[in-house]
Amino acid sequence: MKKEQAKVAFDQYVDHLARGLSLVCNILDPDIIVLGGGMSNISYIYENIDEAFKKYIFSDTFDTKVVKNYHGDSSGVRGAAWLS
Repeated sequence: MKKEQAKVAFDQYVDHLARGLSLVCNILDPDIIVLGGGMSNISYIYENIDEAFKKYIFSDTFDTKVVKNYHGDSSGVRGAAWLS
């Protein structure tokens, strides 16, 4: 039962994420979206977000890629160090 509940929770999270990011995509049409933070480490997001986007994107063609950040959770610290 817990496994099914976890899948439902992840599906809801991916749907909400796709809904929010689709607003950005429909207005700005970015080439790539880089996710950060702790939840960005979950591969389930990247495996399922393309399908979730289809409900919310206004265009017939959608090429925006959603990718994980390159430097992991230390990206913010690295950026702050480069600014100083």
